[in-house]
Amino acid sequence: MATTQSVVVGVGDCGFSNNMGDTLVTYALGSCVAITVHDPVGHIGGLLHFMLPESSLDPEKAGRQPFMFADTGVRLMFEKLSNLGADKKRLQVKVAGGAQMIEGSATFNIGKRNALAVKKLLWKAGVMIQGEELGGTVSRSIMLEVGTGKVSLKEVQSRGGTQ
Repeated sequence: MATTQSVVVGVGDCGFSNNMGDTLVTYALGSCVAITVHDPVGHIGGLLHFMLPESSLDPEKAGRQPFMFADTGVRLMFEKLSNLGADKKRLQVKVAGGAQMIEGSATFNIGKRNALAVKKLLWKAGVMIQGEELGGTVSRSIMLEVGTGKVSLKEVQSRGGTQ
């Protein structure tokens, strides 16, 4: 019988599971983006929480923390899912985050750049996105139930904001 547990994925990290009782969860997605990946036949799940679009911004850090960046994180995530037995043709992918959390920070636009990076990387990998909740100005938390593939999203309004 499978044990039930929550696997919390931190910022710049990735979690994987083939335990049907596990729930992968990450909190406080602002400009960061999370990708949930589920193989419904193999009951294999992955959740990546990346911070920045390109490892070229800091190659040394990308070597130490590949999940911090979209390009290195997505590639490594798919490798690890494949090693667990996931089949790329069956993957159900959902993405969330990419918000603009700081008013007037359009100069860097990290959230928008992260959202564009993940879409481009998944398209190049031949993987379709089944659901997305990107942009806006709210923080989000997302969870993936490995046994069922159910993805839940919770939006958190910023304090002091008006909406």
